[in-house]
Amino acid sequence: MDTELARTFLAVVSAGNFVTAADRLHVTQSTVSARIQTLESTLGCTLFVRNKGGTRLTPAGRHFQKHASTLVRTVEQARHDVGVVKGYRASLTIGGRFGLWEQFLLRWLPALMEKAPDISVRAEIGLEAELMQGLVEGRLDIGIMYTPESRPGLKVELLFDERLVLVSTDPSRKPHPGPGYVYVDWGPEFFARHSASFPDFFGSALAANIGWLGLQHVLENGGFGYFPIRLVRPQLQSGQLTVLPGAPEFTLPAYLVYPADADLSVIGAALDVIREAAGLERQTAASRSRRSRRR
Repeated sequence: MDTELARTFLAVVSAGNFVTAADRLHVTQSTVSARIQTLESTLGCTLFVRNKGGTRLTPAGRHFQKHASTLVRTVEQARHDVGVVKGYRASLTIGGRFGLWEQFLLRWLPALMEKAPDISVRAEIGLEAELMQGLVEGRLDIGIMYTPESRPGLKVELLFDERLVLVSTDPSRKPHPGPGYVYVDWGPEFFARHSASFPDFFGSALAANIGWLGLQHVLENGGFGYFPIRLVRPQLQSGQLTVLPGAPEFTLPAYLVYPADADLSVIGAALDVIREAAGLERQTAASRSRRSRRR
């Protein structure tokens, strides 16, 4: 079977509809439809039921899902094995949100390379949809993200809770969105909580889907926005930014995601180091919270 058909099937499963799957695969919707029709013809069954809300798997589709995942991941693993850098016994591909690379995963990489010097590492940045698709297809061995989707065959572990605070270059600003506010898209959970806290907010002049972009704009041009306190600690300490008192704070859990049947001889060291780093982050957050309460 053409693995491209299996990839397309998994993309539709992940996206929930043909339109979004086509966007993620960078093909037309008609191409996705044609591939699924070819796949259904090859298997002799219907895989999806389409309705106004999107698509849902038929019983046959649910059975085929695990086989499609195995097929794609087997091919990707073969590419991994063939493409292992000379002098290393294995390769590891890790994908994470941009904000989670900053001040967390970048600090973790040297520890992994020291603990597992015989494994080469490929680091990638992506949003949740891309990361989940990479895990389902087997292109990624480990994903670190904020809002993972529940998928068969994948394990999800809570790493730590991000504390999102409203910071500003001007301490006198009012603690709610207004002129100069930069909206950063931290995912659907943040959107829901932000909307509940600020029901009169209908958008800002500048919005960003990457926290780094929003933060750099605020630092260079002035303004304010919600950012993980983990990322803005240096600017808070230097006085470049101030946490606006009275503004609501939001919690954003960060998760570790990896295949349940992963080869622990390859990813085990990485999982251990990530968990250790997350433990240190939790300790740091708890220590700062205690000091803040004493004040």
